[in-house]
Amino acid sequence: MASTPALSAANPSQALLSRAHSPDASARIFADKVQKKPLLLRPTEPSINNSNSDARHQRQAARQLARARAKSKPRPLSAAQKRALRLYELPAAQRKYAVWEPLHGMWCAYMREILGIGGAAAYVTAATAGPKLASADFHGAVVEVVRARCVGRVGVRGVVVKDTKFTFEIVTPRDQVKTIPKEHTIFRFEIPLAAPAPATAPDAPSEKPRSLVFELHGSQFENRAPDRANKKFKQHNMTDL
Repeated sequence: MASTPALSAANPSQALLSRAHSPDASARIFADKVQKKPLLLRPTEPSINNSNSDARHQRQAARQLARARAKSKPRPLSAAQKRALRLYELPAAQRKYAVWEPLHGMWCAYMREILGIGGAAAYVTAATAGPKLASADFHGAVVEVVRARCVGRVGVRGVVVKDTKFTFEIVTPRDQVKTIPKEHTIFRFEIPLAAPAPATAPDAPSEKPRSLVFELHGSQFENRAPDRANKKFKQHNMTDL
């Protein structure tokens, strides 16, 4: 028993075991349970089951993230909601011909630029001007209905404020908004060769410049303005005329 204090000072756990067991049993238990017990310094390699659970957890987290993003992204408005909100209707304050008349001057300058005309005279042909007119934007053009299946539309004239796929929405000089279908309708529009020159005398009227007059067959023009910009047109016979 003389070695007990030394063991208790060096190994307190072995001293405690010697109190409950015999010296041989306490030495064996101490060697198996304490000295030979592995010390885990880092986690062991994941097993196959653990890898499957980690992959499943990642898929669930990805699905939850996708659902959260879908909820945060606003859905586009339906056609009924757009009609209820009146997104495409002109306000009452803008249903005046004087409001849109300056837009017509900008449109004339735009058409003269794309056609390459200027001055008091110009020479255009169907081969050169046709594709350019077919792909042009007609917002701001002053159009007049010269032929239509509905005779009540003949003679209607105004500034185009909305060019849709199947209709022209115009504002007339009487501050009325009218929607004219393109199908079976022929429109006439003019492009001044130059801007109107100011009058020399105060009381003299300004001289009206010469204009190029074109007729547009609405049945052959049923497409949106953005779609016409990138579309190539070719000459062909119109059998329905």
